[in-house]
Amino acid sequence: MIDPLQASIRIAGAGLAAQSTRVRIVSENLANAQSTGSTPGAKPYVRKTVTFASELDRASGVDLVAVKSIGADRAPFRIEHDPGNPAADANGFVKLPNVNIMMEMADMREANRSYEANLQVIKQARELCSMTIDLLRTSS
Repeated sequence: MIDPLQASIRIAGAGLAAQSTRVRIVSENLANAQSTGSTPGAKPYVRKTVTFASELDRASGVDLVAVKSIGADRAPFRIEHDPGNPAADANGFVKLPNVNIMMEMADMREANRSYEANLQVIKQARELCSMTIDLLRTSS
């Protein structure tokens, strides 16, 4: 078992890594929100999802968050009538990605806030370590 301050830094570091991955995936989804297939009737971009899992770090004895998987959303594609689009089928319908921009923006905001909270935990733990070292210096 490691020092509680070091454990909190390790836990928050794992949270930073997980939320960083989440931000990257949300960014990909937003960037491809209008990406249709390149040929008539082709599948458009499929929204990606991130799944987290708890994993035990045996070296420190603490539970950490980790990215379990990056999957594909099974929600149906949006369909619009746009006969002039190169990806339109014979009836003029185009399959659009199953990306909901409002949902992605909410996910982005939540991931950013979680990232900032984990960063704050690391800052506080480092400050407490520095204060402890200063106290030990002045007491001797």
